[in-house]
Amino acid sequence: MTVEIERRFLLKHDGWRNQASAPQTLHQGYISVEKERTIRVRIIGGRAWLTLKGYISDLSRSEFEYEIPLEHARQMMDGMCPFKMEKRRYRVPYGGFVFEIDEYGGDNAPLIVAEIELPSEDARFEKPDWLGEEITSDGRFTNAYLSKHPYSAWEK
Repeated sequence: MTVEIERRFLLKHDGWRNQASAPQTLHQGYISVEKERTIRVRIIGGRAWLTLKGYISDLSRSEFEYEIPLEHARQMMDGMCPFKMEKRRYRVPYGGFVFEIDEYGGDNAPLIVAEIELPSEDARFEKPDWLGEEITSDGRFTNAYLSKHPYSAWEK
């Protein structure tokens, strides 16, 4: 088991794009979507993972992740995942860390969220000028929630 500690932010502008890696397309399906636990299937290119996450705090989750055969992942997505989503992920190095920028597709477009994984909940990091409002504690912005309640359906 690992503990994933991350913070999430909305973005002020597209200034991050000129520093970003080429995007990866992620397809995700959720077998279980609950605050206390999620079970996710993820496909990136020709590889796939099954991930179980457990709630520790707004910043931290326990995480068990296993690579699985691509065909198994496709079968799980088709038959066991009522909630699905797609996004493009970019990586942007900044201040000794890497921000992962998720640009959502489908019913979650045009949402774009930046995440940073940290070594501890109180770790300090430099904030780039394109980083906007912190949404770490807002459960609506988790991937699991977005798969079930797409951004385009929110009242804004």
